[in-house]
Amino acid sequence: MLQEGAHGKWTVSSSDESTEENSDSEKPSTSSLLDAAHGRTSGPQYPCSEARKAAHKRKASPLKLSDKKLSTEIPPAEKQRTSQAGLGWCLSSSDEEPEDQEKHAHKETLKEEKCDAPKEHLLNLHKDDELSENQKAEEYNETPSEAQDTWDLLNGGNPFRFFLTKVRGIKQSYNFGALHIKDILSPLFGTLISSAQFNYCIDVGWLVRQYPQEFRKKPLLIVHGEKRESKAELLAQARPYENISFCQAKLDIAFGTHHTKMMLLLYEEGLRVVIHTSNLIADDWHQKTQGIWLSPLYPRLPQGTTGSAGESETNFKSDLISYLMAYNSPTLKEWIDLIQEHDLSETRVYLLGSTPGRYQGSDKEKWGHLRLRKLLKEHSSSIPAQESWPVVGQFSSIGSVGADGSKWLCSEFQESLVTAGSSVTNFLKCDVPVHLVYPTVNNVRQSLEGYPAGGSLPYSIQTAQKQLWLHSYFHKWSAEISGRSHAMPHIKTYMRPSPDFQKIAWFLVTSANLSKAAWGALEKNGTQLMIRSYELGVLFLPSAFGLDKGYFHVRRKMLSESNGSATDFPVPYDLPPEQYGSKDQPWIWNIPYTNAPDTHGNMWVPS
Repeated sequence: MLQEGAHGKWTVSSSDESTEENSDSEKPSTSSLLDAAHGRTSGPQYPCSEARKAAHKRKASPLKLSDKKLSTEIPPAEKQRTSQAGLGWCLSSSDEEPEDQEKHAHKETLKEEKCDAPKEHLLNLHKDDELSENQKAEEYNETPSEAQDTWDLLNGGNPFRFFLTKVRGIKQSYNFGALHIKDILSPLFGTLISSAQFNYCIDVGWLVRQYPQEFRKKPLLIVHGEKRESKAELLAQARPYENISFCQAKLDIAFGTHHTKMMLLLYEEGLRVVIHTSNLIADDWHQKTQGIWLSPLYPRLPQGTTGSAGESETNFKSDLISYLMAYNSPTLKEWIDLIQEHDLSETRVYLLGSTPGRYQGSDKEKWGHLRLRKLLKEHSSSIPAQESWPVVGQFSSIGSVGADGSKWLCSEFQESLVTAGSSVTNFLKCDVPVHLVYPTVNNVRQSLEGYPAGGSLPYSIQTAQKQLWLHSYFHKWSAEISGRSHAMPHIKTYMRPSPDFQKIAWFLVTSANLSKAAWGALEKNGTQLMIRSYELGVLFLPSAFGLDKGYFHVRRKMLSESNGSATDFPVPYDLPPEQYGSKDQPWIWNIPYTNAPDTHGNMWVPS
C-alpha cells in the first residue's frame, strides 16, 4: 500500500514492526549487552538503543560511496519511480502490534534524491579519521577549562545559568562560556564529598574518568532505569569501583524510560544541582548541541533550621524533593535529607518533571504538560493578541502522537503550551502557529559527525509512516548564532516567541522529547494523566528574573556581552526557524541513505 503526505512517499516491507504508540526511546540493545558480557567488543560497552548501536557499527565499519560492501549490505532498491519519488518516501503499512516489535529484522529501502556534496568540513574531518571516535571524544578537553575562564563562568553575567556543552570542530570562540563534563566536576566548582548521577545511557568507566583524580573514589550513586540483561551489564561495568552504588528507578508502565539527566553534587562548601540533556557517554559531550542548567552553590543552612527554610520564590526546593520522593527509594532518602539541609533560595527557575504513573485530581498538575500548564497559568502574564504568538518545540526524538493533530498535539499538549496567565483560552486545530524543530536528512549528512549523528535522533520509520501529517510542522535545525548548525541537537527546548521572534514569554530546557510517554496523555475523559517515563527540565519565566513586562528579549548574539541587557535570553539556535522545503525529509534512523556521502565520505546503512 502506498502512503503519501506533504513531505513525500515511502516504501517499506510489510514485515517491519510497528513502534509502541507512546514511546520515543528505542529499547536497549540486548545483543550488544550479551556481546559485552562475553568479552566481545562489537558494540558499545553500555546499555544503549538500537539507533546508537547502528551509529557505533557505522563508525567502526564505515561504508564509503564506492565500497563493494554496499552491494551486499543494502537491500535491493525498489524500481518504482513516480513524479514525486525523489521528494521523500513510499511505505506500506504494518499491522504488527508493539509486542511484536523485536521479532523481525528491518528491511527498509529508501529512494532519495541526490544531494549536493558536503561543503563544510570534509577536509577538516578526514584528518581525525585515524583516531577512534571514543579516543577523539576523550582526548578532547582532557583538562578542564582554564581556572580563570571557569571562575568567570560561575560568577560572570549569566543570570540564567544556562550553558551549552563544548563542541569539538567549531570555532573556539563559540565554546567560550560552554562547559564540558570535566568542567562541571572540576574542583573549581567545589570540593566534592559525594555525587549522584541520574541518567538514561551510562558508560561507567568513561564517567569515572570525567571526575578529577582526587574525586574518583568519592561515593557515587547512579540512578538508572535498566532491567534484566542491561541492568546486569551496568552493574558489571561498575564492579571495579567500590565507591559506586545504584538506584533502579521503578518503571511499572510499559515502554517507559528513566530519561532524566541530573547531577547532585555535595561539596564541603555546599550543594549544587545540574539539570542537563546529555547521556553519560563520550559521544554526547563531543560534537552535539546539548543544554545545561547549573545551579548556584547552595550553602548549608544553620543547624536546627526546619520547615520551609531555604526555599526559593519558585518553590524549587520542595519541588525537587517531591520529584525525588516519587522514586519511592530508600537510597534517595539520604539525598532528600541533604537537600533539606541546604539553602536553595537563590534559585530562579521552576522545576518541571515527569514521573511514571496515572494521576487524578490535584496530582494531575504535578507532572508533565499539565505541570507546565499550571506554572504558566500561575506565574506568566497574559499576552496581548496571544493567538499570534507561536509555540516552538525542538527535540531529538518523536513518539507516536496520533493519526492527526486533534489526538494530542493540537489538543491537550498545545493547550498547555499556549497557557498565559489565568485567562481561559481555547484555541482549536492549531490556531496558534506551531513550529517543530527537528533535523533533516541533510542536517545530519552535513554534520560534524556525519550520518552517525543520526544514532541520537531515533525517529523510526514505523512511527513516521503513521503520522505524515506531523511533518508539515517541521523546521530545519540551524544554529549559526551559537556556531552549532553542524552539531546535531540532543538538547530539547520549548518556548513561546512573539510573532517577530524578538521576544519570548518563557523558555524550557528539558530531557523531554515530543512524545506522550514523556509529557503525559489524558485518559478517562480528561480526568486522568498517564505518564510512562521520568523526565526533568527547568522553566525560565520573566517574573522570576524581576521582569514585569511578561517576556524576555531574545539575545541576538550568543557571544556578545555588550549588545543589549543581561536579561536578554540566549536562545541557542536561529529564530525564526526555517520550514522544511519540498525536498527536505526528517531524519529517520532505520532506513538507509546511500545516494550522497556525509562529511566523512560515508553512507548510512543501519542494519
